[in-house]
Formats: sequence, C-alpha cells, structure tokens
Amino acid sequence: MMLSEALLPVLKANPHIGHVPDEQLVWLVEQSEVLELAEGDFLFRPGEAIDHMHVVLEGRIRIWFEQNGQSREIDRMEPGDITGVLPFSRLKQAMGHGVALEPVRILSTHRDVFPAMLRTQYELVEALVHFMTNRVRNFTTLRSQNEKLMALGKLSAGLAHELNNPAAAVVRSATELKRHLGFLPEGFKRVLSLRLSPEAIDGVRNILTERMQQGASERSLRERRQAERALEDWLDDLDCAEPDEWAEVLAEFQFEVPDLETIAALVGDDQLDPVLNWVCNVLTTERFVTDIEDASRRISDLVTSVKSYSYMDQNTDRQAVDVRSGIRNSAKMLEHKFRKHQVEWVEAFAEEVPLIQGYPGELNQVWTNLMDNALDVMPEGGRLEARVEADGPCLRVQIVDSGPGIPEEVLPRIFEPFFTTKAMGEGTGLGLDVVRKILQHHRADVQVHTEPGRTCFEMWFPQS
Repeated sequence: MMLSEALLPVLKANPHIGHVPDEQLVWLVEQSEVLELAEGDFLFRPGEAIDHMHVVLEGRIRIWFEQNGQSREIDRMEPGDITGVLPFSRLKQAMGHGVALEPVRILSTHRDVFPAMLRTQYELVEALVHFMTNRVRNFTTLRSQNEKLMALGKLSAGLAHELNNPAAAVVRSATELKRHLGFLPEGFKRVLSLRLSPEAIDGVRNILTERMQQGASERSLRERRQAERALEDWLDDLDCAEPDEWAEVLAEFQFEVPDLETIAALVGDDQLDPVLNWVCNVLTTERFVTDIEDASRRISDLVTSVKSYSYMDQNTDRQAVDVRSGIRNSAKMLEHKFRKHQVEWVEAFAEEVPLIQGYPGELNQVWTNLMDNALDVMPEGGRLEARVEADGPCLRVQIVDSGPGIPEEVLPRIFEPFFTTKAMGEGTGLGLDVVRKILQHHRADVQVHTEPGRTCFEMWFPQS
C-alpha cells in the first residue's frame, strides 16, 4: 500500500485539515516525510531553526520552556495537532523544547514546499491559515490570562497580608473590649457610692476630657517609660490598687503626676482609688475603641484603593487619565513589598501635568509591573521613585530604582515574551512584554537606562 493511501484516513480524521479535498491531502503526503521519534527524543530545542510543519499522527509530545534551570510545561501535542512553521508564518526558530513522551510518528513538510502549495492547493492553504490564526489568537489569550493571573495572585497575596493586620487588630481589640466591659459594673457601683461635690466631679471630668481629646501619646518609648515610672511611684506611695496597670494607661494618655495630685485634691485621698479606677476604665475603653476605629479605617482605605486601582464602578473605556492617581494606587497595592524590603517610595510629581487619553486599567498594569520588578531585585533600604512631568508635547513618566541594574547581556531581551531571570513560579516572563504592548496601544515610547545602582524606565505619552 502506498504511503498516501495509508495516511489518507488518518488525515481525513484530523480536526484541522480533514475537510480538505482528498487529492490535496494526498499531495501533502507526497511532498512530506514521516518522522519517527522514540520516547525521550527531541523534536526541537531552543534556538534551532524551524523549517518544517509537523502533523502529529501518533503519540504525544511535551512542549516546555526552561526558566533558570527549571522547566515549565506550556502544552502537549496529541494526535491530530499541528506544530512548527505554517504558510505565511514568520516563525524562524524554536523558543522551547519539544520532547516525545512515547513513540511518536509525525508527517513533516519542509517550508520549501509552501510556494507550490500556495499556487495549487487552495483549500489546504486556507485550512492551515485558519489554524494558524486560531493558534495565534489562542496563544495570545493564554499569555494574557497567565500574566493577569500572575498579577492577580501577587496583588491578592499582598492585599491578604495588608488586610490581615487591621482585621486581626479589630478582632483582638473587640475581644479585649468585651472582657474589659465585664469589669465596669463593679467599678461604676463603687463610683456611685462616693459622695463627691459637683466641683470635684466637674474638675475630674475636665481633666479626663482634656487628656482624651489629646489622644494617645506620641512620645518616644523612653519618655513614656519615664512617665510610667513616675506615675507608678506616686500611685504606689498612696497604696493604690493597681499602680502598674493604671500607670501604663495614664501615661498613654499623657497624664502627669500633677494631674493626679489635682484629682486627689478634688476628691480626697480616701476616695482617690475608686475615682482613678473609673478614670482608667474610661481611658481603656477609649483606647480599644480608637484601635478598632483606626484598624477599620485602614481596611476602608484599602478597599477604596482597590476600587480606584481596578476602576471598579467607573467607566473603563478610553478616557482622559491623570497618571499620578494610577501610579499612587499601584504603589499602595504593593505597600507590603515596600515594607518587606524596607524600600523608600518617593513621588516626584509636577503640580500641573497634562492628561493623556488612555485605558486606566491597562496603565495600572504598566505601573504595577515596573514597580514589582524593581522591588524584586532591590536591596533592603533602597529607593523607588516615580517622576511625572510635562515634556514638550508629551507627558514623561519615569520609574527609577536603586537596584543593581540590568546586566548588559540581558538588556536587549527584557521585552521578549517568556524571557525572565526569575526563578520558576516567581514570574512568567510576560510582564515587560505586556508593558511594551500596552505602551504601544497608547502610542507611547519607552527607553531603559541602566547602570549599577540605578535603572530608569522612561516613557513618553502624547497629551490629550
């Protein structure tokens, strides 16, 4: 049996070219050869020329990229799949590895056959071009989804970290407040049993109100410890019930020994203990409520930042954009990394900057990717700066970091898809490729200036 007769039923079952007339499939077989790979054989390796179209007849092929010594699988070819170069394809060389997972048979067609195919085999060419278009579309969609998922994962991890601290503070303070409120009835009963003059009540209330309005102390730890010791010594001399606990609370609200002496003069030494107990209970309640308020405000601010960053509840169409807001919100999304690496964030924004026409969500991807990449390589105590200013007919944006710089041999490749210097699982190699495409979408130019201790991504956007 001739090879074309043996393979025709296989090609007719192919989902991509099976509808092509039989004589054109026979022509394809006659212009091709059958390759057989054993398990572990490579169909292609990175950098090798891609000169053949391959139709998988039997077996499976694993396609993977190597990233800093680790492999990342991106696809598996099954019987019926087509890979390699196609008519009108600009593919020149392999970017990854293709290895047989089991014995594989492939129908392989050299690119030299394509001119004759274009002249005579119209339905076959149409089917292959349609397949190539779908392949490019699917690959582009997959790349975009992978990058978005990676970015979402990073932001989600950061937000979870940011939200955990204030949420835990709310729970902790609420629990302590509930426990504390359980002691108040007894203290209130002791206060009610006192016989205080209106003048004494007003005097104590005025001192308490003044200190509560001042709020918690912003004194240094050393100054606060000194104040606590002085208050504790004074309370101890008068045999007060809880000198150490009361001193801590009183010092936090900036009470001094003269304040206690004034209260003692107003209520008398014999009634000082229940009065100070009541004062400290009020201050403790105020402290817990303030802690809950601060933590809740932090959560609210984070939610507001997320909504601003993602343009939730806002129009996401092309619009006039002030990039300063997007850069600021992007930095807030990465605040946990700034703290983790002890990196200083600097905003050098001109007071008046022109608006640009753009897509806010896409631009936020640019700022986030550039900042995130910089934070990953910067040493502790570094500095990351964003500069925004008008530059003639353009808006100039610079993201400048104090990291080690980009190696000379790496610089020409940083905008290539899938190129990364990060370890497996830490980056897709798509971040700067996405940045480049978004900037092209906004008709913006980008230049990279780098040296040890300084890297600057400089972008120019046309004004609205």
